[in-house]
Amino acid sequence: MRKAILILLTAGVAMTIEGCSLARPDKALRAATGLTSHALCSAAFVSGHNPDLVYAENIKLMPGIGLLEWALSYDVDAVHRQVTASLFGAFESCAVYRDGFGCLVVDGAEQAETIRPEKVPDTGRMSVLPEFAGPAVVGPVNGKLWAALDRAFEEPGRQPQRGTKAVVVVHDGSVVAERYAPGYGIDTPMLGWSMTKSVINALVGILVRQGRLSPDQPAPVSAWQRPDDPRRSITIDHLLRMTSGLALDESGSGFDPVSQMLFVERDMAGFAERAGFDAPPGSRWSYSSGNTLILSRIIRDAVGGHAADVVAFARRNLFQPLGMGSVTLEFDATGTPVGSTYMFATARDWARFGLLYLNDGVVNGERILPEGWVRYSATPTLESGYGAGFCTNRGTGREAERRVLAGMPPDSFFASGVLGQRLFIVPSRRLVIVRFGLTQGARFDEDELAPLVADVIASLGE
Repeated sequence: MRKAILILLTAGVAMTIEGCSLARPDKALRAATGLTSHALCSAAFVSGHNPDLVYAENIKLMPGIGLLEWALSYDVDAVHRQVTASLFGAFESCAVYRDGFGCLVVDGAEQAETIRPEKVPDTGRMSVLPEFAGPAVVGPVNGKLWAALDRAFEEPGRQPQRGTKAVVVVHDGSVVAERYAPGYGIDTPMLGWSMTKSVINALVGILVRQGRLSPDQPAPVSAWQRPDDPRRSITIDHLLRMTSGLALDESGSGFDPVSQMLFVERDMAGFAERAGFDAPPGSRWSYSSGNTLILSRIIRDAVGGHAADVVAFARRNLFQPLGMGSVTLEFDATGTPVGSTYMFATARDWARFGLLYLNDGVVNGERILPEGWVRYSATPTLESGYGAGFCTNRGTGREAERRVLAGMPPDSFFASGVLGQRLFIVPSRRLVIVRFGLTQGARFDEDELAPLVADVIASLGE
């Protein structure tokens, strides 16, 4: 998501008045325990991390959560592979791990399919992407590139700390440098957070290539089909570009709709679909994960209607052709992928995904994405620095101009996740850079990540 999930209230918050309505702090508190249980469940049972370390390095440092850490407790049940979190001994949330489907926050009354989804059959597809690295960590090919990675990992001695966990550099189709922090490595699945939105872009693109969706068509949402429902005018393009006009604020307050959607609601897309308008479709850019959850439901319904259908479709048409064997997509309780936020893959597999877009949607001669889809995805929306599921430096948006001034080429675009997760694609330099970490900062792209891209380009003599 665009901002760190700032969801916890201070101890003095018993009620909040917004206009003439009474906001419910219990929902924000439950969002906090939902986030905590989900994050620690995925860390322990998807990524294989020590949940106590993840809590210390990540969860407790999120603004707000540290204020009430004394009241927040969690229990990791390794036998049943679940994590329970509570505040003040109440507001309890439980996240359960399911083989192949990651973690899900459950309410104790979930349907059997939710807890034990159907096993996904082997699709039989083989990778068509040539192998780009051997089994060992690839050391930088020259001293300048070594120094660039040193700068990416060293701490600046001021806030915000970088907290870099992994960097992978791919040039001309081969890994030319990679480095990992202690506890991370080639085989560690990394949470992309909102980088997952770019994967939803790819799945939509595949359905467009197959003739099953069109960017310009009205979004096929059953709840919007009444003749008098103005949401019928929202298109696939509006959802991809965050211009739907839906009132789905993503402030990270805990009271905001997106916090409630992601950490409290059983049916996330259904919650997003019920939102009203705060602007006409296409008239204003407003970043919100709710748009991507609606797209995720559209994908689910187009490929069969169940979580297992989504995994099979994604493997057959995207992950296996790219050789992405480490992917875990996570789902809500209705079998909709949480495409705004929750996909895990190794840093190398995220780089493989970047190569698809570097090569205009073609892998070793096989077209995966429609012709022109990469250009469409990187084309800026209105005056923003956002395209369709990717941030972009193309155009004249202020954020894009600042990134270019800081050293990122103007043709570059990237997948972006909270806390500094990035997948940079630089077609003019035949370059893909993946960076994972735990960093917060309003100008992080300009101050830290754009210089990393510039350093790598300079080290390669580009």
